[in-house]
Amino acid sequence: MIRDPLKFSDAMLLIPPQLVECLACFDGEQTSLDLRSNLVRITGEIQIGELEKHLFDTLSQAGFLEDEAFEVQRLARVNEFIAAPKREAAHAGSAYPDDAAEARKSISEFMQGALPGGPEDSLIGIAAPHVSPFGGWESYRDAYSALLPAHQDRTFVVLGTSHYGEPDRFGLTRKPFVTPFGEAVTDTRLVDELAKDAPDSVRMEDYCHAIEHSIEFQVLFLQYLYGTNIRILPILCGSFLRSIYQGGKPEGNQHVERFFDRLGNISAREGSKLFWVLGVDMAHMGRRYGDKMIARAEQGEMTAVAERDKLRIERVTQSDTDGFWELVRENQDDLKWCGSAPIYTFLKAVPQARGTLRRYQQWNIDDQSVVSFAALAFRG
Repeated sequence: MIRDPLKFSDAMLLIPPQLVECLACFDGEQTSLDLRSNLVRITGEIQIGELEKHLFDTLSQAGFLEDEAFEVQRLARVNEFIAAPKREAAHAGSAYPDDAAEARKSISEFMQGALPGGPEDSLIGIAAPHVSPFGGWESYRDAYSALLPAHQDRTFVVLGTSHYGEPDRFGLTRKPFVTPFGEAVTDTRLVDELAKDAPDSVRMEDYCHAIEHSIEFQVLFLQYLYGTNIRILPILCGSFLRSIYQGGKPEGNQHVERFFDRLGNISAREGSKLFWVLGVDMAHMGRRYGDKMIARAEQGEMTAVAERDKLRIERVTQSDTDGFWELVRENQDDLKWCGSAPIYTFLKAVPQARGTLRRYQQWNIDDQSVVSFAALAFRG
């Protein structure tokens, strides 16, 4: 089955198993002769022109080839998002109920048995998962139960993983975020400041906001706690792949460094007017993520993963930015922490933060693959 996670195309195609290997011919390097040769070998037929054309046309019309048809679909989607007045809920009805009453009932059940919040005067942020709420509800609960009524009037700076965004860039939008609970307010003053002061570091009205779940899930929980009209600063953090694979720190890229500097200025100036929310998952292990191992939560090789995860978490809670990034870069991040960029961004913007681990979890997202995540509370 082929689908487009970026949703430039709404199509889903089922490819007959015997033809799947032919998809490797559509790599921008092989020719129609290579495709034809593969089809002759697979089918045992010489006259395969009609099958070749059907396969090509089907992929193209669905928007699964990088050609003119795809570019038309891509631009239409991007322009549709840019023109939209709101960022609509992309995952309501799939990852969580699209009915407000049902969504409130589900989250209320998730929040049962919450941990005590702790001192209210020093809490400046939390880290919560962005995995589906039904899979990570205990960590969502233990992260969001740290918040108190006094935090309601702050601007929630939501740093989310950009799973599909441009590396070393930050995605911004001025659009209000919509969930079944209603419409959250985006702090356009701060969005505009970042866009003005670090124009080459950001992607304004980043299309990734239209499909990304890492911020949407945090908005949902914040609205559950504080009502519809929360104020947010939504920032998608592209991965720091150059640093991971080529060495050096993320801020070795001038665009990343400039954004860190401007976000740090906002943090220092706004102070207690802000509350930081990190929507982050950690390790991704098993067949789903390209590993040979079959991963089982808290079993076998995943026990060693837990130990390595917790070493990274310890660096985060101590605000040891350099130590954390050294561990991320180890083996070119073979743990595949998709939340490393938002975490590092937070540590650079709020260097005084000190954290507490409230829960660590591993979850089998399927029967061969595991995602890890945690609930953290930051004070400063």
